[in-house]
Amino acid sequence: MTKKKARQILYEKQARIARAIAHPVRVAAVDCLKGGEHCVCDIAEYVGSERSNVSRHLSIMVSAGILQSRKDGLKVMYKLKTPCVTKFMACMTDVVKHQAKENEGLLKMM
Repeated sequence: MTKKKARQILYEKQARIARAIAHPVRVAAVDCLKGGEHCVCDIAEYVGSERSNVSRHLSIMVSAGILQSRKDGLKVMYKLKTPCVTKFMACMTDVVKHQAKENEGLLKMM
């Protein structure tokens, strides 16, 4: 495999991961799970959405390799498969803060 082809595969996989997080419910679920493992009922309460809706979103992130799940009796427990995803989330928060500061500066100039 050429380096160019390997890079293309890497970019496609990275884009798949980014798409799997790219929804407010999923972002909130990752935020909930940064503190450790939780059942879908706890995540649904944290997110403020129905369990069935949250379960669908969690399944997308499991398929993308962001989360892992396990059965615990009747509950399904979820946790971050690679906790480093929280660094990505923190980076996105920094971008939002930077944009807010830029907008604040622009408003002051008006």
